[in-house]
Amino acid sequence: MTGAPPPHLGVRTMSYTMPIELGKIREFSRAVKSRNPAHKGDNPVIPPTFLVSSRTLWEPAKESGIAKLGFDFKRILHGEEEYVFHAPLPRAGQTLTCEAKVLETYEKPGRRGGSMRFGVVVTEFRDEQGELVAECRSTLVETEKAPKKEEA
Repeated sequence: MTGAPPPHLGVRTMSYTMPIELGKIREFSRAVKSRNPAHKGDNPVIPPTFLVSSRTLWEPAKESGIAKLGFDFKRILHGEEEYVFHAPLPRAGQTLTCEAKVLETYEKPGRRGGSMRFGVVVTEFRDEQGELVAECRSTLVETEKAPKKEEA
């Protein structure tokens, strides 16, 4: 499982835009059961974890920071997710420019045998003026073997 670090380590892997849509804020707020009035109305701010939707809705999967890790998607676990905001929360109607990069990779022995590879991907979110609004730091874990299916 040991290997060379990904060739994209520390290099921005891609850039894409993320329009902040009113309907998507409403859907996300409802899904996370937000009671915060700031997430409602005609000009709501996003719930802080809303930015994760950029991966599934806007980020081109084949060019993503996660894809650049070279991990086998059948063996990936979600390790950690952290959001840092450098400006007020984005609102409906804004468009953010997102840039992802692989920050680091490392390996550790697993408790159940084998080893685990870790990859840290940072995505920066910038507003229409190019100002840094937020960062998302995601840690992914690749297990050495795919999980075994349990018998019923």
